[in-house]
Amino acid sequence: MLNRHARELFTRLFTPLAALLLRLRVSPDAVTVVGTAGVCAGALVLYPLGELFWGTVAVTAFVFSDVVDGIMARMAGRTGRGAQWGSFLDSTLDRVQDAAVFGGIALWFFGAGDDFTTGALAVACLAAGNLVSYARAKAESLGYSANTGIAERAERLVAVLLVTGLTGLGLPVPFLTWTLGILAVASAVTVGQRIAAVRAQTREDRAGA
Repeated sequence: MLNRHARELFTRLFTPLAALLLRLRVSPDAVTVVGTAGVCAGALVLYPLGELFWGTVAVTAFVFSDVVDGIMARMAGRTGRGAQWGSFLDSTLDRVQDAAVFGGIALWFFGAGDDFTTGALAVACLAAGNLVSYARAKAESLGYSANTGIAERAERLVAVLLVTGLTGLGLPVPFLTWTLGILAVASAVTVGQRIAAVRAQTREDRAGA
């Protein structure tokens, strides 16, 4: 997860925009949906065409909707079922965005990019990242906490977008290949950490009983 100072910085930067959108009667849900559509268009149209830099610019421009919609929800004072719906929608569409980013990269390298290893690692990152999210969601649905690990979504997304964009500017492809490999391993380790965390909590429950 991005550190506290980064979150505070982005909140200060995007609060005026969030306030403006609320005055224009735009809902946080609309921002979430439009942001996801923009990320998917940038990743699934531009990446497969080999436009790694401009695809990253487009994805980055829309991915910040994830910050804006949260600020809007807090400013609007969403509580109860309204807040739960917003959280559900945001979390679900985050998975769609991740699939688009890693899927778009894979499509390019499986096709004209002609680098099977890089494409396969992009798919591995997609699969492992979904497991990271699933482990936390399932744990929380059972009343446990699994908010731990070395590779949360924000860090994975920042790393892959940064290196993909630089690759589009001429950075040798092996840098992206290695980045994807490291992210895949880090995601797998995070899944293991979350499983271990839930296992420890269940043991504590049994000991207490």
